[in-house]
Amino acid sequence: MLHLIEDALMDSVKLIPFLFLTYLAMEYLEHRTGEHARKLIRRPGAAEDTGHSPRRHFAAGLAAPIVGGLLGALPQCGFSAAASNLYAGRIITLGTLLAIYLSTSDEMLPILISEQASAAMILKILAAKAVIGMTAGLAIDLLYRKGNESREKIHDICRQERCHCEKGILRSALSHTVKIALFILAVNLGLNLILHFLGEEALENLILNRPFIGPLLAGLVGLIPNCAGSVVITQLYLAGSMGLGAALAGLLAGSGVGLLVLFRVNHDRRENLKILALLYGIGVAAGIAVDWIGLA
Repeated sequence: MLHLIEDALMDSVKLIPFLFLTYLAMEYLEHRTGEHARKLIRRPGAAEDTGHSPRRHFAAGLAAPIVGGLLGALPQCGFSAAASNLYAGRIITLGTLLAIYLSTSDEMLPILISEQASAAMILKILAAKAVIGMTAGLAIDLLYRKGNESREKIHDICRQERCHCEKGILRSALSHTVKIALFILAVNLGLNLILHFLGEEALENLILNRPFIGPLLAGLVGLIPNCAGSVVITQLYLAGSMGLGAALAGLLAGSGVGLLVLFRVNHDRRENLKILALLYGIGVAAGIAVDWIGLA
């Protein structure tokens, strides 16, 4: 048991420098681009009238989910939480919100980088999440227009939710690093225990590694409204105990603290449940499709 703990601890400690540098870069990016990113995804006419033509407003409205999907894939602090606030005030559309939720990487990207995953793997996963997010967002906005009507003019609504980014770049990066390192330690210890008592075959036979059932369960794990879901899914995928379809289902359904903030600031509970169901359904459907097509 002592040897198992030592191995798990060493595996986790080796990642700390990579995690810290990655989070430092993410915090810097958020501080420099956060406000500009929020302006790019605003629904035309949600704030003050800009005097633009209806045709230009329509084109900008269609572009918002595309921009949201691209921005969500970037490593940024609390972007999904900011999107939840913006949607609660109808500053962005439902399609843009889901595009951001589906494309956001949460803790996946820092872990992939710290584990020195190949650039090809990282880019493929990020691209898949962004494309699925943009496509789903556009489809939802075209089909669901009623929910995109503006409620009121809200300025700087994101200030309602104080993000951990306000701690400062260094302090926030360090806090993130410690939290995620502890999660990784717990996952590594659990995997080592499975290998020790059940053998390596146990990882290959885990239910999360099976078609159809795997994406269904991984999607539920992804809905956990904190960093735990993406940490567990990424680590299990890298360990080979979860297939790509299941991993993608969980990572698509995972929106960080976005859902938690949505249920807090958006008072329409029925609508929140519909958004949750859409997020889960799209993620699971994409994961099952990947398994069915046979992508590796």
